[in-house]
Amino acid sequence: MTMTQTPRLRTHRTMTIVRGLTVAAALTALAACKQSDLDITNPNNATVAGANADPTAFQLLASGLLVDVRSTRLGVINNTGILGREMYVFTPQEGRNTTHYLIGISTNGQQVLDPSGFVTGVWGAEYNALRDVYNFKNGIATNTALTAAGKAAALGFAQTLEALMLFEVVQTRDSLGGIVEIKADASQLAPFVSRDSMYKYISATLDAGATNLANGGGSFPFTLSPGFAGFNTPTTFALFNRALKGKVSGNYATVGGGAAAWTASLAALNASFLDASATTRAAFDVGVYDTYGASPDTPNGNSVATNTVLYAHMSVLTDVQLKADGVTPDDRYTAKIRTGLTSRQGPVTSTGPTSASSTLGYKIWPNITSPVSMIRNEELILLRAEARLATGDKAGAIADLNVVRTNSGGLPPSTLTAASSDAAVLDGILFEKRYSTLMEGNRWVDMRRYNRLSTLPIDITSGPNKNFVARVIPIPQAECQVRFPLKDQPLYWGPCALQ
Repeated sequence: MTMTQTPRLRTHRTMTIVRGLTVAAALTALAACKQSDLDITNPNNATVAGANADPTAFQLLASGLLVDVRSTRLGVINNTGILGREMYVFTPQEGRNTTHYLIGISTNGQQVLDPSGFVTGVWGAEYNALRDVYNFKNGIATNTALTAAGKAAALGFAQTLEALMLFEVVQTRDSLGGIVEIKADASQLAPFVSRDSMYKYISATLDAGATNLANGGGSFPFTLSPGFAGFNTPTTFALFNRALKGKVSGNYATVGGGAAAWTASLAALNASFLDASATTRAAFDVGVYDTYGASPDTPNGNSVATNTVLYAHMSVLTDVQLKADGVTPDDRYTAKIRTGLTSRQGPVTSTGPTSASSTLGYKIWPNITSPVSMIRNEELILLRAEARLATGDKAGAIADLNVVRTNSGGLPPSTLTAASSDAAVLDGILFEKRYSTLMEGNRWVDMRRYNRLSTLPIDITSGPNKNFVARVIPIPQAECQVRFPLKDQPLYWGPCALQ
């Protein structure tokens, strides 16, 4: 059964927080304490009460939140990567890992993704994280070990992670909406809210987090993972918060937020760690990352060292632009793509063969310890290009895309000018964004929010499923079953009926 936020399906969760992120520091601290000093009956199920009684336990809860957030990232990247035609998963023993994303199932006369198990994303992991954020926030107010500044810093940290998890939900579910409320009573079901309400809640939560971080003093009352290097104080973490706000507002602007959201996006990006003077790979890669490690930590499951089934979509090669010599591909392609792999072919299905095949892989994550970006400077520059274009600064938008194009891609400057149409400039921005943020969870979302899903490559060109491109990842069937009586299925209600 798919694990969901729904309390009737999930009444208890064992938090394996000791094995994540700051495991070495946490174990060292635990070794220095007497067993009687820790008010935690089970160290794998850290409680708010235990955290209030001992600062080491509070560190474990904070580390646990980062483990929760990390647990969703690769799932989001892989689901959106396949749907956005950036990658395939070729598993000979399970062809649906390739075909289902490209074919779906027929329901009520239309093609959709199957909500019963495939492509339900990381819904459960996201709402597990949100439940733990809820408990963490409640524990802050009663924690006698924290100063007022420490409480503000901790709350700002938690609110930022809460917004990040909800943003993942709305990016993948879009028009279906989602759940923003975590009930104190785990037996009560929180209602679904609309996409618009979700974006407003996420934006407000980020703003509240920014206010708390501004009052958070010079340090957090816990240590963050190495992926937050440079963003591990309340002041610098606030730059990450503003980066997320800029991205959230830009996405919202294209699905109903309009001009006000674009203005908010531009303001937030300018208050973030965006640096358009970047000319080196290191400068473009400045940002916040999920970090991984060897056992007992969690390895990067997409690493070249262990993942032999992840292939790049061939369109990444056919669409790449060349440098000034007319021969050498874009530096971003060269840096991220492995060539010459043994050709892999998508399986034949009951509705006919797919045309899915590839000889390309990714080399973004060479090792099991390779970090995975949450958000980087390179993306921020292109997000600002979007916001500048939408707010009438076409010249500024072109300047931003050229910073990335010439320095990260090694390509000649764009031929776009202020006389170019807005549509042409947007084409340029989205091209740069495609190669700059390959496998970072953006392309499918961008194509949908700009109504360009029909421009994605089609791997099923004949038969009843031809030209299928999914618009949303469905609400898991288990969630729908809990929320509507079995006798009335599959009619369901609300979001479950729309998918």
